[in-house]
Amino acid sequence: MSELHEAQAAIFKALGHPTRVEIVDMLGTEGGMCVSEIVDRMHFDQSTVSKHLALLKVVGIVRCFKEGLNVTYEINMKCVSQFLRCVETVVNGQGADKCGGMCSATEGRG
Repeated sequence: MSELHEAQAAIFKALGHPTRVEIVDMLGTEGGMCVSEIVDRMHFDQSTVSKHLALLKVVGIVRCFKEGLNVTYEINMKCVSQFLRCVETVVNGQGADKCGGMCSATEGRG
């Protein structure tokens, strides 16, 4: 397996937990948020949220920066947020053709 495929698999693995998908969705929609804001919105303890954020950061989906005493997280891979919007469209029964050209149900078929 190539390094590229391993990196891609790590990104999909990071998205393999509903809590992490929710965090990515929230950051993609709301923009940058400090850990305490994410904790308040998700109703999980800080250590749980921090562990999920750390994993998302390791694979490069999110990045963080300090603002005073707070650590703010934001989306680093905007394409992941776009992908989640596309998946939402398909799951809601609207079809891949409604994803704004990002994905196509017939792509790759010969």
